[in-house]
Amino acid sequence: MADKVLVYARFPKTMLARFAERFELLDTGGKPAHEVFSADEIGGVRAMLAQGGGALGGEAMDLFPKLGAIVCYGTGYDGVDLKAAAARNIAVGHSPGANAASVADIAMTLMLATTRRILVADQYVRSGDWAASKQSPMMRAQAGMPGRRIGVYGMGEIGRKIAARCAAFESEVGYFSRTRYDLPYQYFPTLEALADWCSVLMIAVRAGAETQHVVNADILKRLGADGYVVNISRGSVIDEKALVAALTDKTIAGAGLDVFEKEPHAPDALTALPNVVLAPHLGGHTLESHVAMQNCVLANLTAFFEGKPLPYEVKKA
Repeated sequence: MADKVLVYARFPKTMLARFAERFELLDTGGKPAHEVFSADEIGGVRAMLAQGGGALGGEAMDLFPKLGAIVCYGTGYDGVDLKAAAARNIAVGHSPGANAASVADIAMTLMLATTRRILVADQYVRSGDWAASKQSPMMRAQAGMPGRRIGVYGMGEIGRKIAARCAAFESEVGYFSRTRYDLPYQYFPTLEALADWCSVLMIAVRAGAETQHVVNADILKRLGADGYVVNISRGSVIDEKALVAALTDKTIAGAGLDVFEKEPHAPDALTALPNVVLAPHLGGHTLESHVAMQNCVLANLTAFFEGKPLPYEVKKA
């Protein structure tokens, strides 16, 4: 008999196909488990597949008295209450670095699309304004990448790949993170100092209570009128109200966003602005990334049911 795994979040069937070959999936379809399965089925759940950004606290864990492992699909696990899990002897796993290259690529895409105003340029062509030789202030020349100062906030797997890509574009790279590393980039002791220095702030920090709205009105003001912010981490890191205000009054020049505070709903105020490029949290959504993330999930679940430690367990702080 195959081991049972509760699918706690809503996943496309294509993402679950490989897991279904190895385990018996109890798929909630994103609904509360008790609405889909019987009390006996819920009571026997030992492992759970979750989205790391979805809220999963102690009360939810207590609904599954035999739960021993929460395996997150992807790198993030900010929605999981790690203290509550530890208190209940529940191991938490994720897929560290599995989608780092893909997310870094989207960061670069958003930066280039924003700083070079690709969406505005696309519309300029489609509308016929270019053919009609109509003048547009949005089409004036912009600064290129050589010599541009790129600040990377967070120097994990994704941050390092972003930095390497920016360096290949002949840009200056600086960074701020909790740890200073032996890297060929300038280190700044605070986020404020990094924002003062750079013209593009790349947010690649892990989400959590300590980074909630850390990119606030003050940080945005420090970027300046020629500054840009790109966020591929979690929407909670930026104060969205402050960002809308900064974009509206031209405190900063623009933003590229792949994540939002309340997904899948981007604020109407953001969608109406021409100096913003938006994406539907697709940073890690490539074929290669999904295979890599699924490999981590399969390894974690297999190890758990074999009574072994999770190979990709979330490191305790």
